[in-house]
Amino acid sequence: MGKPAPTPYKGPEVQTPETVEAMRIAGRIAARALAEAAKKIAPGVTTDELDRVAHEYMCDHGAYPSTLGYRGFPKSLCTSVNEVICHGIPDSTVLRDGDIINLDVTAYIGGVHGDNNATYLVGEVDEESRLLVERTRESLTRAIKAVKPGRQINIIGRVIESYAKRFGYGVVRDFTGHGINSSFHSGLIVPHYDNPNATTVIQPGMTFTIEPMLTLGSYEYDMWDDGWTVVTKDRKRTAQFEHTLVVTDSGAEVLTLP
Repeated sequence: MGKPAPTPYKGPEVQTPETVEAMRIAGRIAARALAEAAKKIAPGVTTDELDRVAHEYMCDHGAYPSTLGYRGFPKSLCTSVNEVICHGIPDSTVLRDGDIINLDVTAYIGGVHGDNNATYLVGEVDEESRLLVERTRESLTRAIKAVKPGRQINIIGRVIESYAKRFGYGVVRDFTGHGINSSFHSGLIVPHYDNPNATTVIQPGMTFTIEPMLTLGSYEYDMWDDGWTVVTKDRKRTAQFEHTLVVTDSGAEVLTLP
């Protein structure tokens, strides 16, 4: 707290086995905090209440919520409802039957971060929204399977965009996956659309997130005056899923499993 931004990361993207093991612990706590908060999702619940649950779980398990105070962000997780693409700030907003909500939780412990998110249905949700959520989850699964040492990082965006296009979904471009380790955002960028400039070669020991954001309409966005909340320009719904990974000799291991 008190710093406008963290010191830029200048270390390697490939991590030591010790760092990866620490990230397994951070990832597990983040995943369990996400699951605990998600249990509370229901019509009538406030996003502040979800923040409270995740905050308490992380603190009770020796972790610090990475978002709390990060570049001035005021809460312990992000709650992004319906047309909010990402970085929604928990407050007195009450969830309604038919909403969808993304919870994004990052835990810091042992000098490293673990970052994950998922989108959930609130009560009875329309078919179009339900399918969007299901297919966004599937796009992440497919992207993780595409991670192999020696491939360029663009394989991730190519797989996500080609799948999303089948259904006419937009793929958000300006918010990406990222390198993660002792730094919340290391500087490595992982696009979720087919970007031929994303030529970084995937190597064993690299740690990063994949977190596709798919929309029912345009991928263009507006930013609220709070400087954080990002919404679709056409106000159509959007969903997101995220895991933190480490690249192995043959593929990728998900570090954010409960």
